[in-house]
Amino acid sequence: MIEIKVPELAESITEGTIAQWLINIGDKVTKGDSVVELETDKVNIELNAEYSGVVTKVLKEPGDIVEVGDVIAIIEENTSAGATPSAPTSTPEKTAEVETFNQQGVQPEPELPKAASPIASPAARKLAREMGIDLSQVSSRDPLGRIRPEDVKAHTSAPPVVKEETKVEKSSPKPAVQQIDEEFDKPVERVKMSRRRQTIAKRLVEVQHTAAMLTTFNEVDMSAIMDLRNQRKDAFYEKHGVRLGFMSFFTKAVVSALKQFPLLNAEIQGDELIIKKFYDIGIAVAAPEGLVVPVVRGANQKNFAEIEQDISNLGKKARDNALTLNDLQGGTFTITNGGVFGSLMSTPILNSPQVGILGMHKIQTRPIAIDRERMENRPMMYIALSYDHRIVDGKEAVSFLATVKELLEDPHSLLLEG
Repeated sequence: MIEIKVPELAESITEGTIAQWLINIGDKVTKGDSVVELETDKVNIELNAEYSGVVTKVLKEPGDIVEVGDVIAIIEENTSAGATPSAPTSTPEKTAEVETFNQQGVQPEPELPKAASPIASPAARKLAREMGIDLSQVSSRDPLGRIRPEDVKAHTSAPPVVKEETKVEKSSPKPAVQQIDEEFDKPVERVKMSRRRQTIAKRLVEVQHTAAMLTTFNEVDMSAIMDLRNQRKDAFYEKHGVRLGFMSFFTKAVVSALKQFPLLNAEIQGDELIIKKFYDIGIAVAAPEGLVVPVVRGANQKNFAEIEQDISNLGKKARDNALTLNDLQGGTFTITNGGVFGSLMSTPILNSPQVGILGMHKIQTRPIAIDRERMENRPMMYIALSYDHRIVDGKEAVSFLATVKELLEDPHSLLLEG
């Protein structure tokens, strides 16, 4: 008998929630096969079998909270697939029910082993659930047979194959039932928050209670960046295979400003300041299950193309729910772009334990006074810096944001830096 236990996940993660089982009782698994998807505070993780054998018991159900070291399933090494587990799994009520059938002279039908669950990534399983697709019907282009999100999407675009002899009339879906809530005495829908959403909520409230958070604002004339992008975007894409966006300019400007104002690249530990001499910039991304902040590592050592490629790769992984713990840990400063959703101005919340976060917003054409006689319509963006006033003074914060503004309005200076 071999126990499947929840392994050590990461230094800051001690528990998780069973998202879904990738195997069934009676399935044969090989060492290295994925057996369960575990939802943690940060990412979903697939746990792999450390031994080969047949699954005889599943001890935890989807939605159960498990801690590191908990036994969640049992594998028997010398049991053939589909065999009945050696330990009784039926309840006394079920046993009595079978005996009643036997007394009436009816042979109870044996329970057939469930078909093995197809091997698929967590992102593919999530997409299939959302689209109501049976993964066993999806063809994989992976040489090892693993189903990925693109396989699920390809399945939806393929024409359905219907065998006449097995054609079954589907019943029409049942209408949604509205519940009258006792508290409101009106129709409501109660939805349990996902573990990740609960964690996000908890941490955002903790930041409000533990940091002396303040926000300062400025605005950037985006004319020079937009002109430069229009001039170079085609050549940039042909050379690097990635599009030149705004995020690389903002990342470069932030890194340059952090070098001048190092306390914004620090954190508080007890009675000490940890001033970081490396620049791992978090880029906030709206993922399907909530906001995540993957990290562009060593941003000071990367050129525009490398930064854009990193952001593109991390954004895709976030959308596919494929980020790893390493993608999310260790950022020193964060940039968030509410402008992609139309936000004109906001006060971003710190990503603890960081002490600074820069908010980008919607580019909007506004009349700007060039001098006393002239007005021009310019593409303008409000930018916001939220900072921890415990270690960053107002003068430093305002100067940091003004430096970011100056660098963005002279993007050629950023190109000269790499």
